[in-house]
Formats: sequence, C-alpha cells, structure tokens
Amino acid sequence: MKLRDLPSVDELARGNDDPLAVDAARIVLARAREEIQAGADPGDLEARLGEELASARSARLRRTLNATGVVVHTNLGRAPLAEAALDRVREVGRGYSNLEYDLSAGTRGSRQDHVAGILRRLTGAEAALVVNNNAAAVLLALAALAEGRDVLVSRGELIEIGDGFRIPDVLARSGARLVEVGTTNRTRAADYENAIGPETAVLLRVHQSNFRLVGFTELPSVADLAKVSQRHELPLVDDLGSGALAQVEDEPSVRESLDGGADLVCFSGDKLLGGPQAGIVVGRADLVERLRRHPLQRAVRADKLTLAALEGTLALYLEPSRALQEIPVLRMAFESAEVVRARAERLAGLTGGEIEETVGRIGGGALPLAELPSFACAVEEELAAPLRAGDPPVVGVVRDGRLLLDCRTLSDAEVEEVAAAVSRCR
Repeated sequence: MKLRDLPSVDELARGNDDPLAVDAARIVLARAREEIQAGADPGDLEARLGEELASARSARLRRTLNATGVVVHTNLGRAPLAEAALDRVREVGRGYSNLEYDLSAGTRGSRQDHVAGILRRLTGAEAALVVNNNAAAVLLALAALAEGRDVLVSRGELIEIGDGFRIPDVLARSGARLVEVGTTNRTRAADYENAIGPETAVLLRVHQSNFRLVGFTELPSVADLAKVSQRHELPLVDDLGSGALAQVEDEPSVRESLDGGADLVCFSGDKLLGGPQAGIVVGRADLVERLRRHPLQRAVRADKLTLAALEGTLALYLEPSRALQEIPVLRMAFESAEVVRARAERLAGLTGGEIEETVGRIGGGALPLAELPSFACAVEEELAAPLRAGDPPVVGVVRDGRLLLDCRTLSDAEVEEVAAAVSRCR
C-alpha cells in the first residue's frame, strides 16, 4: 500500500456510528502513514479501527492476579483491600456522606474525625491525621514543624525508595534545612546531641525501608533519641514507612514507636496496614494540630473513599484474630507454607504444571531481608506474555526458563482463574 491509497478520515469512519470513530480513524491513519513510510504494510484498516475503538473504551486500570510471591507489590497496587473495606467504599461512594458534616450538631465537621478515634485506640496516640500518602505526611510534618529551620537526620537514613523518591528532596521541598549526623554505617544518639543548635527544629528518624546495612553498624533506638529530644524540648518525628499495627517479623510497630518516646509517627496505609493508599500521622495532640492547621494540609488531605476504606480496615484490627483472617496482606504474610503448598498443588493439577519451592517477600519497603517460604506452580516460560495480556492479567516470575506462579499471593478463589487463564493461552 502507498500513501495515496489511504482513505480519508471520513471514508474510514463512514458507516460506524460510534461517536469516537472519527478520532479513532485519525489515529489509525496516522499510524498507517508512519508504517508505510517505514516500508511496512499497515494491513486491514477497518479491523484496526475496530481495535482502536475497543482500546479507547477498555479500562486502563485493571484488576490483576499477583503470582509473584511479593505480598505488598508496589507495581501491582500494593495492598488489596479487605471485603469490609470495600463494603465501606461502596456504601459511602454510592451517595452523599457526612464527610465534613457533624450530624449531631447540624454544623460543619472535620473529615479527620471519622478515623481519628479508632487510630487513637489502636496506637495509643493522643491525636491522628490522615493525608493522601506517607510522603505527604512527612512533607507536611516537616513543613509545619521545621520550615526555615534545621532537621537532624542520620546519614544512614538518607534513603531513596521507588521512583526516585529521596528523603533529602522531601526536606528541601518542605522548606526545612537538612543537617546530616553520624556516618553512613554508624550513628549514635550523641551525634544528634552534638549537632543540636539554636536553629534545630526537629529530630527525624527514618526507617531504612527497602535496604539494610549489615556488619559494622549502629543506629540509636527511638528511646535513645527521645531522651535527646526531651532534654532539648525538640519534637522527635519517626517516619516508619510501612507502619505495622500487627506484629510482622521484626518490623517496628506504630505503638512501639510511640511507647519509645516518638512525638509524631508517620506511616503508610497501603503497606503492612493492609488498607488504601494514605499517609497517617499519630502522636502528640499539639503537634498534630499544627499539621492540621498548616495550609499544605488541604492540598494533601485524603478523600472520602480513602477514609471509608481506611475506616473499614482499621475496624478489623479491633479483633486481632479477625484482622489476620480478613486483611489480605496479613493473611498472605502469616499463612503457613503447608497451606500455600496445597494451593500450588491444586493449581498444578489444573494446569499440568510442576510444584517448585520458592521464597516470597513482604515487599513495599518492609523487611527486605525476610523470606517467606512459598510454593509455585511452574509452567512454560512462553506463557508469561500472553498471561499478562489476558483478562484478567496474570503476572508471575520468569526464572530458569520457566514461569513460576507463586501461590503465596494468590487466594483460593484465584487459583481457578489462573488455571483458566493458562488454558486459554495454550
């Protein structure tokens, strides 16, 4: 085909009553011109028009089956929500809500009131505030407490996490000034003590998240830093990152940090907590109030659906045994290897695959050295791409010439879906 053989936009779209047909025809013809100029045949343009229209109307954000063995997989949306959280989202989202309305007084209320009480109960904090993610929580805390002044941070905690997010950059954007203390591998409470000056506003402790230093290392505990901060009447802010409410391996919990003397603790809602994306700040009431009144708070506040999902998730923690059963992240993290193996055996029986012993991970910047004994169903490597392109997509791990479908991050109900997907791709 030559350029002069291409139909016009109107000709290609003629007879198609889809309101998107003209725009789709323009896209198809633009691509066809590029292909012809590159010496390729664009093929059946009408068929490509149909494909373009289908693509334009298909959902881009899609439910995906996680067969990687990484429980809190950032690329796959981190924590899946519990049914109780989804119920709250449906209930609140289907109509109006009392988001900022005090039903008892008949006056304007605060969106923070809906989760502050349960967060206080679960963590022992005096007050709580919720924003849209943990980076925003740290940014808001530093802006409200240390703008134009110094923040002390250990050199060993100046981390970078996913997508180039760096603690020094957050400090700069908050208007605070970074003061590094200690060395990369060893920092002591005395290093903070010696660095405190008239412009010091905050001592910041940052969880190392997705890496660990091993060997000749030292970092002060929360309690050690709290003694320093209290002597100098300075707030200690602990950025916990994942922020577990339940005990998961040796990951520090929010309550432990507060009990150790942290004045504010910042953590994520969609990691080990198992809820929606959110940044949660708990701690001293006077400091939380300063964050709440800061102008930046409105720019980073959480929306009604986030608050609904968070409330539904937190309510499960009031009954610890129920939380372990119903919050997917906790279920996957604590499930026994025997149960995972049984799921893998079932999937292998349905697909003709082979059982392979594997190692799962918590992910999401938590417990980078922790290994979760797991089992996968191994199938042909060639299935990886078609499974990702399926409906629903299935994402596994290619290793040693085979595709491993790790069953730690699949539910019992999802085994049938994965088996059906494998059958369709063969």
